[in-house]
Amino acid sequence: MPIGKTARLLSAAVIASRILLAQAPSFLVIRGAAVFDSISGAMLPGRTVVIEGERIQGIGSPEHPVRTPRHARVIDGRGRFLIPGLIDAHAHSTYVLDFAHMTGDEIFPLFLANGVTSIRSTGDLMVAQKLLSRYAAEHPDSSPRVFLCSPLIDGNPPFHGYWGRPFTDPDKVPEFVADMAAWGVGTLKLYVGTERPVGRRVIEEAHRKGLVVTGHLGKYSAQDAVADGIDCLEHIWGVFNFIFPSGPMKSGTSALERRANVDLESPIAKDLIEAIKAHHVFVDPTLTVFRNMILLADLPEYFQHPDNAVMPERLKKYWLKYRDERMKTTLNPETLALRKREFQKYKDLTGILYRAGVTLLAGTDTPEPFCPPGFSLHQELEILVESGLPPAAALQAATIHNALVLHVERSLGSIEPGKLADILILDADPLASIQNSRKISAVIKGGRVLDTKSLLHAARDK
Repeated sequence: MPIGKTARLLSAAVIASRILLAQAPSFLVIRGAAVFDSISGAMLPGRTVVIEGERIQGIGSPEHPVRTPRHARVIDGRGRFLIPGLIDAHAHSTYVLDFAHMTGDEIFPLFLANGVTSIRSTGDLMVAQKLLSRYAAEHPDSSPRVFLCSPLIDGNPPFHGYWGRPFTDPDKVPEFVADMAAWGVGTLKLYVGTERPVGRRVIEEAHRKGLVVTGHLGKYSAQDAVADGIDCLEHIWGVFNFIFPSGPMKSGTSALERRANVDLESPIAKDLIEAIKAHHVFVDPTLTVFRNMILLADLPEYFQHPDNAVMPERLKKYWLKYRDERMKTTLNPETLALRKREFQKYKDLTGILYRAGVTLLAGTDTPEPFCPPGFSLHQELEILVESGLPPAAALQAATIHNALVLHVERSLGSIEPGKLADILILDADPLASIQNSRKISAVIKGGRVLDTKSLLHAARDK
């Protein structure tokens, strides 16, 4: 056979073998690690996790070992701890960033670098977030999974101007909900100006299409929304703002004093919490953003938090401008003690909700000022624990609970065979200290091990 023909055949064989290798599923094995069971809240020692392609194939234990596939990449997990990829249930892919002249793709790497493998974009402009979700799907190694939410469904005029969609006629709702479903939205968000007739119709139409309704409520009371079947209340304000007794404030009492001294054990508070529990409504406290709104101007440990140092310069510049404006207008140093007491009430209420059996979520409202993308979810976990949640419960909020509210619990939220392999490898036990959620040895998304240092540099370079 001529040498040239032999070379061509060999070359074709090499190409064919490369194609076969590319098509064959790749295997990753993490051997001997402790695995956090987000369903039970327990840490299971000595597990071996076998990942085939983007999904978990099997999990072995000393009693029931699993076979390590040939040619698998093996990671020694002894002395390490696996938790599911974290989910931020309240993030924004466009809102706030526009004030910093940025786009969502610029901050996406920060989520992954911190093990936040999924986010719910909770109330952004539709076309922009759709494009960003497409970008994220096309760049899986630098972007979290992005779950879409409607723009803010509001009264007329909308509180946030062009960010909101004004509704006063319930009969206009079905067409809007159908449009959102066509966009691939999974969540509809009611905002502060929505009144009950519109809100109730949104809930009815959304549930007909299998969509979730959440609310940052104002005119539509939490009591009414819960009775009407809302799925989720955003922010601790979604409960806190609706437990005040009716009637005028006591003479000489400021609104801040009233909030700082509210009775969390009052009949109205107990009745609302019981209704939230009875109707299986999720609550997403987003404590980090409220801590910052109330305290950041006074306490350097928040506006100079080390997490902020790695943010893109344009974002930091906007945040500092926001703080300066708040200092001039609403944050009087003389009210610091009252504001600290108010924030403590938010944490106390979060603990009460947890002990009452309400299902809590973990969201941050990032990139609101001084809520750094990715990093702020770890801050949220820390504040949830300060509020009375055990570390295991805080992790459940950021994993399986957030998967449940997104209706993706069959593919995300826990480390189980058949689910997507979104996994964090930690160097220390997060159940011993929630701060250990930051001690990330590796981030795995869809079965691929990501370089967290490169992700941080990618965001900083932009």
